[in-house]
Amino acid sequence: MSARFSMRSIAAIVAAAGTLALGSGAAAHADTDKGTEKVLLQGETTASYFWDDGSGRAGDTGLPASGKPMQKGMAASPSWPLLTEGYVIYKGKKAPFFVGDRGPGVPSSKGIMLDLDGKTFADLTGGKFNPRTLMVDGNGGKGHIEVEYVITKWGDGLGLKNHPVAFSEGAYKRMDRNPAAPPVLAGDKADKKDEEKAVAGQSGSDKAEPVKTSPVKADPVNLVKAPAEPQPAAGGAEAAAATERSNVAGAAVAGGVILVGGGLVLGRERIRKLVRR
Repeated sequence: MSARFSMRSIAAIVAAAGTLALGSGAAAHADTDKGTEKVLLQGETTASYFWDDGSGRAGDTGLPASGKPMQKGMAASPSWPLLTEGYVIYKGKKAPFFVGDRGPGVPSSKGIMLDLDGKTFADLTGGKFNPRTLMVDGNGGKGHIEVEYVITKWGDGLGLKNHPVAFSEGAYKRMDRNPAAPPVLAGDKADKKDEEKAVAGQSGSDKAEPVKTSPVKADPVNLVKAPAEPQPAAGGAEAAAATERSNVAGAAVAGGVILVGGGLVLGRERIRKLVRR
């Protein structure tokens, strides 16, 4: 195995491990921020408390309309469908609820749109639920608090799947087939912006960057002027043919002169021999 191949293999393994780590981190971040709940409705209202156990005490109006026994986590709504689920937030404290009864009645016309069970109300306000009187003690006399509500699941029955309205409007008797559009939360906006940035970055990386070339400065000392190549005369091929014929003729003339000169030398030698005889 060559050194280059080994280095490439190690780099590939490291890159793959980094990708898996980043993917796991992103998934963990998403789970931590959003959890498994989906926000369907969000708003604010005034909440009171109740405890209807059928005993007739403390304004008890009878057993809950849902048929479920009175319990911690049960709330009453003047307009939401029964068995709707969600939670309330009060001074940083979060408490889950499900709609199991109808109410408040007359108070809902004054903006009190949610009845929490007495035990949940006591936990939120720092008091204690009194099972004998069905009242909340030790919270400074608080009977109403301003809360933020969040709906995470709508019930399937009759009722308004939107911000609550007064009991007197009778919305709890009608089927709502057009629920409110889920709100766009700050976390969703941030995630969307991150996704848009990621897509934009990926698109930008697909574009090939132009190759930048550095200009090379010529060194005048090392420059040598090449001799100019002879350019063919006007006439092209005809001129070249004429030149070739001229060269052949010259060679023939030179050869004739050599032959004549040789003949002359031979003739002189013969004359000399005859005279000597």
